[in-house]
Amino acid sequence: MSTYVNQLGGDAPRTGALPVGTGAAVWALDTTSDVVGGHATAGAAPMLDAEERDRAGRLLREEDRRRYLASHVGLRVLLGGYLGLDPAEVVLVRETCPCCGGPHGRPAVAGGALHFSLSHSGDLAYLAFARVPVGVDVEATPGASAVADVIGSLHPAETAELTALPAEDRRVAMGRVWSRKEAYLKGTGTGLALGLAEPYVSSAPTPATVPGWTLTDLPAPPGYAAALALPTAAPAATPTPL
Repeated sequence: MSTYVNQLGGDAPRTGALPVGTGAAVWALDTTSDVVGGHATAGAAPMLDAEERDRAGRLLREEDRRRYLASHVGLRVLLGGYLGLDPAEVVLVRETCPCCGGPHGRPAVAGGALHFSLSHSGDLAYLAFARVPVGVDVEATPGASAVADVIGSLHPAETAELTALPAEDRRVAMGRVWSRKEAYLKGTGTGLALGLAEPYVSSAPTPATVPGWTLTDLPAPPGYAAALALPTAAPAATPTPL
């Protein structure tokens, strides 16, 4: 499957309509930008809801707060474009947790008019929008210590594959594994509650087949890996290469 990534810059985006069926529209943005989608990140507070403002306010480092604001401005601008609403009018809620039934599941649009997924790492954020559950993830290539911390928690076959690689190749392959697995876990809504062992996604350049889902590696800049998870038989996302 060939999947494309739209670039969200400083100008207001032209979102168009969502892909039909189980397709997805995927966007990337630079979270160091002062202006995202026509809105200054420094003045973003009135656009955000109370939970978003609280989350931003609890971030101690200025660069983390700026990245958070940029990604959430981008999220609201794109949601507003797809829904035909002002970004500040988009109402976000929490779904029911599929693991425990609590009210702290993944973020969603009130009324379920569309599904979305947001991920940020380093200076990048990826956002995916679809008519069905969707998961997207972007990961900066992990350091050797991060690989050592996580490698034993993966599927045994993934652990074996990664262990057999040279150290530098292992870091790149771990980025692929992590982005694929996170995209799937976001798509299902379970997150990390059930651990990292399942499903098996493979560390190879081509993702493994996961029952009921299609995993696709997304175009990403050097030093990053990104992946998209959609229900089986999903067509490609909207075209505009990154």
